[in-house]
Amino acid sequence: MIQTLFGPAPKAGLFERVREKMSGAVQKTRENLASRVDELLRGQAEVNPEVLRGLETALVAADVGAAASAKIVAQLRAEAERASPAWNTDQLRARLQEQLVEMLEPASSSAEVPPEGEPMVIMLVGVNGTGKTTTLGKLSRHYRQAGAEVLLCAADTFRAAAIEQLQVWGQRTGTDVIRQRPGADPSAVIYDALQAARARGAGYVLVDTAGRLHTKSNLMQELAKMRRTAARLVPGAPHETLLVLDATTGQNGLQQARQFGQAAGLTGIIVTKLDGTARGGIVIAIARELGLPVRFAGVGEGADDLIPFDPRQFVASLFTPLA
Repeated sequence: MIQTLFGPAPKAGLFERVREKMSGAVQKTRENLASRVDELLRGQAEVNPEVLRGLETALVAADVGAAASAKIVAQLRAEAERASPAWNTDQLRARLQEQLVEMLEPASSSAEVPPEGEPMVIMLVGVNGTGKTTTLGKLSRHYRQAGAEVLLCAADTFRAAAIEQLQVWGQRTGTDVIRQRPGADPSAVIYDALQAARARGAGYVLVDTAGRLHTKSNLMQELAKMRRTAARLVPGAPHETLLVLDATTGQNGLQQARQFGQAAGLTGIIVTKLDGTARGGIVIAIARELGLPVRFAGVGEGADDLIPFDPRQFVASLFTPLA
């Protein structure tokens, strides 16, 4: 069976569970954005310039970003001016949601998949403190629950605590961890992990990496070496290089994504701590400005609180809570 980014076919009830978790995770953002939009449109029969100016302010406040917010409102203004009869506020609200989905969906590209019989190699990168190791543990649970065989690769050898933390996740999820001593060559750990995966017929190898800044050229060179090592053993590896971003950092996270994208060959984003911010519009800013898909979203502290990201579901949750 060819491995895919999101794993084997989901079990019954997964989509409903994901929908509920997303709705809960964006509650703060929904209260920030939807409440502002509701207040703005209350008592307005038709769309007018004042409403559109207020809408742009509401989008910026949710961290959608100045450029993206201006583009959205400019498009809405142009469409509203051409509309006959004139738009009412319900039509404006509906079209706004459609535009947000459109900004996210072009970035929802399919992941590269390995050849038949080879493991899918997923590498997580990012600065310290974003939750890379925890996210890797949650990813292993995601795949294990779907029935896949997974190996965790402890290639963050700079921190003994990272290796220990990954071992704890391995115990929690029943996943073997391939590791070496602290300070070992990370590429050697990846080599061991991929050799083990091929010998065992594992479907996924999830690679932890040391926290690094784009300004640390030696660390970025090391990351490139790790990628070359993976590619020598498994065709196309790493099949995904995912940047882990803390949603609570807002526009700083967007800057991180730009810088890593230039140096690390990113293929997507995992947004963590989405439940901890009222400015979850940063997800839209990232997708619009970088053209990178958001693959997963961290929506809580629990082991099951990492869910596949669906643009339409995300936007719907921003405006309409579950009953």
